[in-house]
Amino acid sequence: MSEHPTVLVAGDTLVDLVPERSGPPGDAGGYAPKFGGSGANVALAMDRIGAPPLFWTRLATDDFGAFLRSHFEESAIPDRFIVTDTGGRTTLAVVTHDQTGDRSFTFYRDRGADTRLETGTVPDEALDSLSWVHTTGVTMSVEPSRSATLELQSRAADRCTVSLDPNWRPEMWHSTHEFRAVVRGALESVDVVKATPEDLDAAGFETDDHEALARDVAAYGPHTVVLTRGDRGALCYGTDDSPVAGWARHAGYDVDVVDTTGAGDAFLAGFIASLTHGVTDPEEALALANAAGAVATTQAGAVSALTGFDRIRQFHDRIPWVE
Repeated sequence: MSEHPTVLVAGDTLVDLVPERSGPPGDAGGYAPKFGGSGANVALAMDRIGAPPLFWTRLATDDFGAFLRSHFEESAIPDRFIVTDTGGRTTLAVVTHDQTGDRSFTFYRDRGADTRLETGTVPDEALDSLSWVHTTGVTMSVEPSRSATLELQSRAADRCTVSLDPNWRPEMWHSTHEFRAVVRGALESVDVVKATPEDLDAAGFETDDHEALARDVAAYGPHTVVLTRGDRGALCYGTDDSPVAGWARHAGYDVDVVDTTGAGDAFLAGFIASLTHGVTDPEEALALANAAGAVATTQAGAVSALTGFDRIRQFHDRIPWVE
């Protein structure tokens, strides 16, 4: 395992309030606070599978902020870019589950620390030491975090691989038109896109043909497009400039799903760890990513079930980043 992270994850850290039972709030029982956030889930998932990154985020000084900070203190993630926000508060996401374990969110993020990222926090000299910067559409949904995220993507584009998970959450945006304009505008600085077909439909890529969808996104600049498709598994398309060129598909793994929260983030953690540790076979990269995603669904909370890379070995024997 690398002692010096060469991956930077930039994004939101928040608290998911997870219900005891599926159904509407009146039937859900009590709610337990869980670590969450699109960016934070990727960062902590990478740490828990043995590939800890740098992480740029902001944490409030309230009790929920202390709860979140404790997770980082128990990890191997350096605190260099984990910024204390004395003027904000912790964003809350109330989770609702249906009978299949799938979820929806209601966000409370007024003055949320994750919405207050500041331009220039990650200096050029830090970017020069990195091989990968990952970003999320969550922090692109509101200022000043939007400008800070876009500025980071632009500066990182000339230095390393830049990835984006658009992470369409309609409650976070004024309109689909705004989401479409911001995401499409960012793609010229992005090398790798990981998205659901629903994310890309909201971004204006309107086709039910997933191969055509991947090619359409790549035409805007990214050399690698990964589609996560629920129980249909995942698809990867790489242009000739991609480290995983060509087409690949992986059907995923059968597990007893408890909670799908953070499954896509865990998938992405496995995919980034694979590519930054020399995996060039797209099918192997998808297999490792799907293994991380599958493990993440077996307990309530986004990263609760990811307690080490050994759990991934239930599905895939070779873990390149720990060999």
